[in-house]
Amino acid sequence: MSSTANSTVPKILIVGGGYAGFYTAWKLEKHLRKGEAEVTIVDPLPYMTYQPFLPEVAAGSIEARHSVVALRRHLKKTTVVAAKVTGINHANKVATITPELGEPYEFEYDQIVVTAGAVSRTFPIPGIADNAIGLKTVEEAVAIRDRLMSNFDRASTLPPGPDRDRLLTVVVVGGGFAGIEVFAELRSLASSLVKSYPQITFDDTHFHLIEAMGRIMPEVSLKTSEWVLANLAKRGAYVHLDTQLTSAVDSVVELSTGESIPTDLIVWTAGVMANPTVVRGGDLPVEERGRIRTRADLRVGSEDEVVEGAWAAGDVSAVPDLSGGGVGGYCVPNAQHAVRQAKLLAKNLVAVLRGELPREYYHKNLGAVAGLGLWVGVFQSGNIALKGWIAWIAHRGYHGLAMPSWERKFRVAWGWWNNFWLRRDMVNLQTVQSPRYVFEEFAARPRPPQPAAPAAVEAKVADEKVPAAR
Repeated sequence: MSSTANSTVPKILIVGGGYAGFYTAWKLEKHLRKGEAEVTIVDPLPYMTYQPFLPEVAAGSIEARHSVVALRRHLKKTTVVAAKVTGINHANKVATITPELGEPYEFEYDQIVVTAGAVSRTFPIPGIADNAIGLKTVEEAVAIRDRLMSNFDRASTLPPGPDRDRLLTVVVVGGGFAGIEVFAELRSLASSLVKSYPQITFDDTHFHLIEAMGRIMPEVSLKTSEWVLANLAKRGAYVHLDTQLTSAVDSVVELSTGESIPTDLIVWTAGVMANPTVVRGGDLPVEERGRIRTRADLRVGSEDEVVEGAWAAGDVSAVPDLSGGGVGGYCVPNAQHAVRQAKLLAKNLVAVLRGELPREYYHKNLGAVAGLGLWVGVFQSGNIALKGWIAWIAHRGYHGLAMPSWERKFRVAWGWWNNFWLRRDMVNLQTVQSPRYVFEEFAARPRPPQPAAPAAVEAKVADEKVPAAR
């Protein structure tokens, strides 16, 4: 084991404070003896986002702050650095840390854990970068919710016509779990909003989901996915299968079928990719899909070769799925794998520090649960499929228990309990995104310099015309 120039205590650097990174640090605090290692976690955000809750945040069923976990509150023995890791020179065991303010600096480490997660994967479709919004962060979920609610306010003041139709049209791109969940949750929210707007009817709202493949939700059986399609159709939502989005210029969605859909809200959930800032900015091995090549014991490397002192887990890594159920032989990028990999990674890292052998990651997928709006859900585990309200209860029960820490579990459950009796909170805070607008509108400003009086100007001109005395 190497040591840094400043200390003989091994230094562990965790890159990324998402689900896998937070759990790795949390469990390292439990397994490490006092003084056995120093742990530093680096992430631009000071909190971990529980991404399976983002569709419910977008629908107003969960308070946004309750869907995240504050790193500093729950990581008592870990140094938290709010910055980006923009370079990894593992050959010399040095990482480049770039804070929002100040100059980049180098950080020496003995062990590095890369858990930088994934970002939305888009394609060079005209208009998407300018007009669409993803669903990977809590900020995006809040913006989606506030946009939909603000559009109802705007539409309620307009007569029927194209402008109002555009405001009341939502387009979601991508028919995987995230796409279907946010699509169904927003449909549920819109159905609730209609009751408070006598100027708007249910038929005035339009929801379209675009999926390039011939089916939705590949994580569940075909029969279950067909039930979801039928349920969405019954709720007035349209799913376009075998259809590609070709343009979104000026917020007009153009489809490969020739159809045009003017909309003010485009949500992009059509795939993810490993965080490119971390992957491309380092010298760790990368596989063909842009993920860090990782062994089954969560050390970076291949089956035949180990990169000493480097570990990876979660969406940024390509971990072999020993259960045989993974796509292409690798674990699929979901929260279920991320948290279990992180727990084992912490144990394996401690074992290596103590001269012991790490264990291989083996986890058979327990199944999939999805919420499709209030009282509607699906659950699939093997050949067992549940639909409707009982699956919705299973969805909330599973994710409520999976939320890290009892403090966060209680906040989420308490919010659900309040909504059960008081209904979902319909307060729209879109103006939070520009909080100074009222202050700026009425703030007193210095008067501009006043022009000189006409008489003074004439006198000055006359003086300039008098020739200087000789």
